[in-house]
Amino acid sequence: MKSNEELRALYDNDLRDKLAALEALRIQVRNRTILLGFLVLVTIASFVMSGEEGFSYLVFIGVAGVIGILWAIFAWRKDQGLYRKEFKENVVRAIIALINPDWNYDPDGYIYPEEYYRSKLFTRQHDRYKGDDLVTGAIDKTDFRVSELHTEYKTQTTDSKGHTKTTWHTIFKGLFVHLDFNKEIKGETLVLPDTAEKLFGSFGRKLQSWGSGNRELIKLENVEFEKLFVVYGTDQVEARYILTPAMMEAMIRIVEVYGRKVYFSFIGSRVYFAIMINRDLFEPRIFSSGVRFEDVERMNRNFGIIGTLIHEMNLNTRIWTKQ
Repeated sequence: MKSNEELRALYDNDLRDKLAALEALRIQVRNRTILLGFLVLVTIASFVMSGEEGFSYLVFIGVAGVIGILWAIFAWRKDQGLYRKEFKENVVRAIIALINPDWNYDPDGYIYPEEYYRSKLFTRQHDRYKGDDLVTGAIDKTDFRVSELHTEYKTQTTDSKGHTKTTWHTIFKGLFVHLDFNKEIKGETLVLPDTAEKLFGSFGRKLQSWGSGNRELIKLENVEFEKLFVVYGTDQVEARYILTPAMMEAMIRIVEVYGRKVYFSFIGSRVYFAIMINRDLFEPRIFSSGVRFEDVERMNRNFGIIGTLIHEMNLNTRIWTKQ
């Protein structure tokens, strides 16, 4: 993560003008969004009122409204897509280049489902899988892949009149990262947020003891760590080899820095990390000005998660088995 001084210099010398140049396009997208909402409301009202005697002429207004909505959707999608593309290419890419010019950025790329499931962090089958803003690269000896992800499953219910309602539920939304680990591992170790004990107390501890699949609960000596996380693994000895006192302290600091639910798994030669963030991280705003230094700072902090992980978990130190 770059210092505020470096970020401010980038903003003042380059990004401010680029963001200002995008303002006209942002305002056009905003106006089309408002127009689309207005047309939808007018069209719905016209069809509702046309059912009453004396208001048949409103059918014509409703049909015209439908045509207007289709046109507005086409125009909105075109402008919104252009605005998003220009923002990603001119702003997000510049921030990534400042952090590390050797990193690769793909605005439309994302962590593949195979990578997501290989982590064993979220095992529920998804019905919808979306992602973007893929960044790949390395810091010293540690390579990584990171992107935004949003996975969901759906449920359907049918009421007494036979109407079916589909509801979407989030499995994970946030940043998903996997990095090269500096130790050789044969088993699987999962470090998950300890929600059961927080919610259910002693009964939550009982739930934890039942394990996770073929993994068993692993109790560790760090009291603060045990308050934040629950650990499952296929090998008690290997889990303790991975979760050294220094590693546990690093995980605690990561929670303190970001203040969100975080998940870790150590599988194969990789460490997987997921952090829950319930909003889009690198998308341009539509209803307020995009010319703000605070937004640039926020993106820098989000991409800084990679460096924080590598530094705090000391992943660049290669001892004994990995070079």
